[in-house]
This record gives sequence, structure tokens and C-alpha cells, in this order.
Amino acid sequence: MNIHRQRPLSLDGLRAFEAVARRLSFSAAAEELYLTQSAVSRQIKALEEELGATLFNRGTRRVELTAAGVALLQSVAPALERIDRTVRQLRIARGRQHVNVSTFASFATLWLMPRLARFQQQHPDIDIRLSATDKLIEMDDPEVDLLLRYDFRHNVPAHAEPMFGELLSPMTSPWLVAQAQSGAAPPLRQAADLSGHALLEEDDHRPSAFSLSWRRWLQVQGLPQLEPRRWIYLNYTHQQVQGALAGQGIALARIPMVHELLARGELVEPFGREGRLAGDAAYWLILLPQARLRPALQAFADWVRAEAAITRAAMAADHSA
Repeated sequence: MNIHRQRPLSLDGLRAFEAVARRLSFSAAAEELYLTQSAVSRQIKALEEELGATLFNRGTRRVELTAAGVALLQSVAPALERIDRTVRQLRIARGRQHVNVSTFASFATLWLMPRLARFQQQHPDIDIRLSATDKLIEMDDPEVDLLLRYDFRHNVPAHAEPMFGELLSPMTSPWLVAQAQSGAAPPLRQAADLSGHALLEEDDHRPSAFSLSWRRWLQVQGLPQLEPRRWIYLNYTHQQVQGALAGQGIALARIPMVHELLARGELVEPFGREGRLAGDAAYWLILLPQARLRPALQAFADWVRAEAAITRAAMAADHSA
């Protein structure tokens, strides 16, 4: 057995490998790492000797990864990214309180960010690190303290706290409604009139997305076969809302995330409250089990709870009006 190959690999060698693999250039990697090209070449050669495998095919004009290089890159790249991210956070957080929050992109854009200034005014000494992603976060992720999620009850942990339920309604811009009323656009008085308009739909084919879809709303309205003038498919909920605000069509908007836009008259419900439909899932606040409930995290969680109560109250008042 070659004892030389049993010792841990040099981090410098792995970082040089990742830079060359990403740039497919020894000279570009050397410039990025503030090293000479010969120094990078020596590190890669030493790494290949330790591994007993060739990582790059070095042509006269281009550098290519070998199969071994591809396999190593798949492990090294995310590991280095995670190390660098943690180091950045440690440097930023020295002497300052911070909270790491993960939520999905549309909730961050439409609900959290417009309110976050209020938290910062109340707690100017607390830094917020916001990760907006639609990917599921592991419940033992050491880089996250708190999740704000939209999901079904059976999919969230037992300690998840409900913030508010879901309520959907067709919404568009006042301009488009005025165009319809004046005859400059097709009528928009009843659900069947949607056949003359563009419908903004989230491009999500997961079974769980049906509860938020136009197809479900049309089915409830007794119009399962209705086809609009055209469909506009978008990746995210907040893009649907932006399209509706711009008068590009009609979105099946999620009232908890847009009720302030509705209250200000920036969005309108052409069919009024009769067009509203309750969703099957809800919005949740989830404190991750490994997160230490330090004062900064407690303050942020309490603030989210208070803001959620305001949204619940606004939805209840609007529903009973």
C-alpha cells in the first residue's frame, strides 16, 4: 500500500484544481489565485501524483477535464463554495448579531423585503442574511436559522408555526380593467370573459402546483374547458404579479403576498370577492432545531410573528368587508 496516498490532500492543490477546472485555463487560474502559472502547474501535478490519476488533458490550445477530473470537480466545487461562504459569514459576523433566513423567491420579493425595513429600524444592530431559493433546505443545515415556507401541513415538521393561510383571486392592473370597461379591450365582467384575455400562469408541473393554478380556479368556476386568448407562463409567482401590474394579463394572485398592492389600488379584482378561492396549503415559520435561540434570532422570529398577525388581520377584515 502506498502510504503517500493515504494522507489528506492539500487544500491549496484542490483550490488550484477547482480554478483550472472552472476556467479551463492554467494562466487564467493563476491570475485568479495570484500565483504564477508554473506554481499552479506544480500544484496540479502534485495533486495528480497523490491521487494516482490524471485530472486534465493538456492540449496545445485547450485544457480538458478527464473523467477523473470531472468526478473530483463534482465533490470539490460545492465543498469549496461552502467553506468560502462560511468564512465570509464568520468575517462579517465578528462582533455583530446576525440571523440566517431561507425562504422562497416570490415570498422574499413580495412579502418579506417590503417589510424588512421596519425590522431594521427596530434592530439596526442585527444583520440579516437572506437566502431566497425554491429548493428544499435540509432541516439540519448549519447555515440556516429560520425557514419561511409555503407547504402542506403534512410536509412540515411538528414544531412549524402557521403564519396565515392561502387565498387566491384573479387580479390585474386598473388600466386593463378601464380598457375593458371602455370597450378598448374585451369585456372583463365574468369568468367566461377570460377567454378574451391573457392569463399569467406559473410554469410549474409538480402535482402540488395544481392548487395554485388557473386550471383549478376555472374548474371551480365550472369552466374547465375555457382557453384564454393566450397563456403566458412564468417561472415565479412574483413575475406573474409584475406582469399583472404592467397590464400584460391577469394573474391568479396570492392575496397574502399582495394584499397591500390591492389595498393601494395598484392591483384590482375584476370579479370582486366572488372570484376568491382558498388554497390548500399555508405559510409557515420554522425554527431549525440546531439553531441556537439567541437574542437576535428570537427578535427576528417575534417580528415575523407580528407581521404575520398584521397580514392575517388585513385578510380577515377585507374578507368581512
